[in-house]
Amino acid sequence: MSEEKVYSVKVGDKEIVIEEEVLEVLREYVHTEMSLEDLSKELGLSDWREGYEFIRNVPAWILWIQPTLWKTVKSMRRASEEVSRKA
Repeated sequence: MSEEKVYSVKVGDKEIVIEEEVLEVLREYVHTEMSLEDLSKELGLSDWREGYEFIRNVPAWILWIQPTLWKTVKSMRRASEEVSRKA
């Protein structure tokens, strides 16, 4: 039985798990004029510096993946694991 891979980014003493909601915020940040302050507020970070650290530490490919694709791949992995457990 394999464990589900979880992507997370460490910012100071916080760890932000990359999920659909976080991807929505990242997508808005990349495609609009969202400031680092607004990004920080959306992610529950204390200030723009933590937002900058978060963006700096996020792998570039995650910035461009669509939340629906992330969700689909995640559910396909779960389904595949269930099938392999039953077999």
